[in-house]
Amino acid sequence: MKATLPNGALKPISNCYINVDNLKQIEMKILPDISDSKSASYADETAIGRSFPIKNYSYSENRTISWTVHFMVCEEGDQAIIMDNLRLFESCVYPTQEKAPYAPPPICRIRCGHLLSRDGELCCVLKSYSVKFPTEVAWEELGNMYLPYKLDVDLQFEVIYDSKCLPYASDIVASGGDPACR
Repeated sequence: MKATLPNGALKPISNCYINVDNLKQIEMKILPDISDSKSASYADETAIGRSFPIKNYSYSENRTISWTVHFMVCEEGDQAIIMDNLRLFESCVYPTQEKAPYAPPPICRIRCGHLLSRDGELCCVLKSYSVKFPTEVAWEELGNMYLPYKLDVDLQFEVIYDSKCLPYASDIVASGGDPACR
C-alpha cells in the first residue's frame, strides 16, 4: 500500500479518524500511536478459616484510549489545516454554549480500522490533550504562525456508552466494545 499520493502528499488512511461532534472529521495521514486500557475493581471480603480474602467484583474503571496524532506539513495549505485541527482538539475540553450556563464539551467519535471496535466508532469524551512544538524541525513563520513542519498531539479519551446499552463481556469479544446501540 502506498502512503503517498503521486505528488508526494500523505494519503489519508481509510477508516482512521476522529470525528468531533459531527462538525469535522479529522482523517489520519500517519498511523497514530494508540493504547487502550481498562481495569476492574474487586472488593476483598474476609472469611473465617480462609488463608486469603474472597474477591468480589465491584465495578469497572473507565476505558481509556490514548491516541497520538502525528501532523506533518507536506504541501502548501497544510499549515492552516493543522492549526484548525489543533484548535478543534483544544475545544473538546471546554464546555459548549448551547445551554445555560454551560453544556458539556463536544462528543468525539473515534475509529482506526478494527483496532478499537470491529464494526464501528467509539463515542468518547476528550479528557486531556498535550502538544509540544519541537524546535529541531523546520517551521513556518506564515502570518506569525510559527508552526513546526512536524508535531505530535497526545489525546486522552474516555469511552462513553448510552446507559441503556452498556457493553458486556460478550460484546467485547464480538465487536471490541461497540454494543451496536446507536
